[in-house]
Amino acid sequence: MADLPSVVTAAPIDSRIVRLGVAVGLGLFLGLEREWSQKAAGIRTFALISVLGTVFTTYDRAMCGESTCVPFLSVAGAGFVVVLAAVLMIDGFREKRRDHRRAVDGAVGGADTDVDVDRGSHHADDTGLHLTTAVSLLVAYGVGLLAGLGQLLPATVVAVTSSLLLVFKRELHELAWGLSATELRSTAEFAILAFVVYPLLPAGTYALGGGEYGVVIEPRVVWSMVVFVAGIGIANYALVRTYGGRGIAVTGFFGGLASSTAVIGSMLDHVAERREAVDYAVAGVLLANAAMALRNLVIVAAFTVSYALDPLFTIGVPLGVVVLGSVALAWRAADWRTSVDVDLSTPFSMRNALAFGAIFLLIVVGSGLTRATLGTLGFYATAVVSGLVSSAGATTSAVVLYRTGELTAHETGVAVTLATASSVLVKVGLAATSAERAFGRRVAVVSLGVLGTAGLAAVVVALV
Repeated sequence: MADLPSVVTAAPIDSRIVRLGVAVGLGLFLGLEREWSQKAAGIRTFALISVLGTVFTTYDRAMCGESTCVPFLSVAGAGFVVVLAAVLMIDGFREKRRDHRRAVDGAVGGADTDVDVDRGSHHADDTGLHLTTAVSLLVAYGVGLLAGLGQLLPATVVAVTSSLLLVFKRELHELAWGLSATELRSTAEFAILAFVVYPLLPAGTYALGGGEYGVVIEPRVVWSMVVFVAGIGIANYALVRTYGGRGIAVTGFFGGLASSTAVIGSMLDHVAERREAVDYAVAGVLLANAAMALRNLVIVAAFTVSYALDPLFTIGVPLGVVVLGSVALAWRAADWRTSVDVDLSTPFSMRNALAFGAIFLLIVVGSGLTRATLGTLGFYATAVVSGLVSSAGATTSAVVLYRTGELTAHETGVAVTLATASSVLVKVGLAATSAERAFGRRVAVVSLGVLGTAGLAAVVVALV
């Protein structure tokens, strides 16, 4: 039972019952969307299939014991689910043919059967060949197998991820259909860049230069950070494309995760066209700042949480103040239902990823050299300057130097906070160029207020 979490093994209940309970819950969760969509297999079928996988796995483990043997019952269960999935697809194919004949007969029959044609067409589109339901049944059985083996966390991740794919069917289809041929090709190129280059890079640390001016980096970690930041941009580009028309909250926040500079540019355009746009334009800038700070915090957490928690605490408090303060002020500034468009450049580009990687590498090397020659204050100055160009690049460079021992947790926290503040000040400067003085003045007041509060929080953390 070593593969079970300690909370399960310590519980006053048989771990096999816990596995069955998890299998039932995950099966119900998977089948919920299928039931709501009125598919051929619903919530009960999915729960039973998941339980079947757990029962068969538990029996095979009991029979095999510590020896190596073929899990006949689990294999037989998999065969049964495959046959069941095939039956569903055959039934869907026959149903689609019947609907097609009905539509043809309705077209020949004239106006009296027009309603039947519409219903048949809609029904055919709704059911299709039951391909998704058939594959989902296999996933449910696999989830049951994982639960039976005691792999509760992987089983939960698979079930939740699969359910999200089912629930967001329309959004995923709209995103795919909305991609241009260039974006589709660039997506494939980015995938190659992300997953083919990584294993080719040397593991461990690597020194750039030598002596006191050398900079130690971890090539694989550096590349993972580049891909991670680019992935955030791609995900939020997709969210803005899908939900961008649903109000300033969505556009400002998720647009800020993709490109906070693009958000301030769009707000400047709106203010120039309409003076009454000042309220929601200020809210948009605040939300972009909150998104940028949250992204930097996520970058730090992703690459230090398994390494040490000190920098996460040092950075989390001031950046948390920026996020919460900006969102709170934006909440009061405008009606969040106001629709705003943001013109984002496509992130589905190998050129963009390589450009960020090059900027990131320059910041890492420059930061390391500055610290070696000018000391900690020189490094802080580099963080401020880097934040003017890319706060994400400055944040990732600080994390890289921390992981290689070049920076302490406190120095990393100060550098990331300064880079974030620098990025906020860039937006203050851009807002000041607006012909509408009220916009620039309000952005400056609220931004400096948030930064001042975050600075006080950082001082308190340093003194604790």
